[in-house]
Amino acid sequence: MVEERVREIRLNPIIPIESVLIASARGARPVTKHESFEPDRRTRVDGCPFCSGNEDQTPEESLREPDSKEWQIRVVRNLYPVLDDDHNLPGYELGMHRVIEGYGRHEVVIDHRNHGIQIYQMDAAHIGAILVVYRERMKKLYQSAAGHSYVLIFKNYGPASGGSIAHTHSQIIAMPIIPANVEIEISSSRKLYSQYERCIFCMLIDENLSYETTVYDPTDGPVHRSIEVGRYIVDKNESFVAIKPFASRFPWEIHILPRIHSHDFRKVTDAECMDFAILLQRVMARLQVLLGVVQYNFFLHSAPAKMTEADHQACFHWHLEICPRTTIPNGFELGSGLAINTLSPEEAVRRLREAD
Repeated sequence: MVEERVREIRLNPIIPIESVLIASARGARPVTKHESFEPDRRTRVDGCPFCSGNEDQTPEESLREPDSKEWQIRVVRNLYPVLDDDHNLPGYELGMHRVIEGYGRHEVVIDHRNHGIQIYQMDAAHIGAILVVYRERMKKLYQSAAGHSYVLIFKNYGPASGGSIAHTHSQIIAMPIIPANVEIEISSSRKLYSQYERCIFCMLIDENLSYETTVYDPTDGPVHRSIEVGRYIVDKNESFVAIKPFASRFPWEIHILPRIHSHDFRKVTDAECMDFAILLQRVMARLQVLLGVVQYNFFLHSAPAKMTEADHQACFHWHLEICPRTTIPNGFELGSGLAINTLSPEEAVRRLREAD
């Protein structure tokens, strides 16, 4: 099947000021191949601080699941933290320069005792247990200090993602500020809620599940393009849906959202964690089938703990963003703030859905 050539600027429906240039023709240009990444598939490595038997090589342990020598998941403090609670000084200003002390907590979630296992290879029950650990650590970190304004959960896999240790792991950072991209998502969602009186994420989910439309050329009337919005669904189950964003920043970007409105990941149930795990495992398996070894980042955006107003809770929808790292931003993208995606989302979702 020949891919339709697309060259258009698409606006992010959640953050309308954010736009993406879909330029599928650029995917055919000659590119110097970068050194390939070969994952470490060993089950245990003597010198790895995250492997079983090397527990004394990690900093303070926050959680072990199960709480025995045969643990499957561990949470430890990061030895090289981005933020830490070793001191908590007030912020200060130097003329136009304002400083907020780097107070917080940085933890590592050792996802599995198997050194080289990847998410698509884990069974769903284990992934569900990881998600429960995320939920419980998020609750604990918000409760432990009033200075924790936001808790971010993320995973880096492979050198292209910024990953530095081969043993499968993810990270949790509690910080004294709400990150700008989360603040923008919330602010934009709030404005759209005041306009539509409904959560924009819920509207997009409903459109993706049921909506079709046709676009006409405004000059002479013939059909310019038929857009089946439902085509953007990669996979789904009873509780969650995996969507290829219409304005995808990355060729293989996928978002997973709960189908029932929920602003706060801390409220997810154990049963929902299992449904979430099943879908996440399937999505990662699809990417593996298509791309082979997948280097990626994923991160979970949930409402801040202090987001208590009813209308704010109604406008925001927690979600996981999966961003496979198959391209490197160029000068145009960095200079303009306009991401370039060389694979149309329509073609990407077609291939993802066909990947069995």
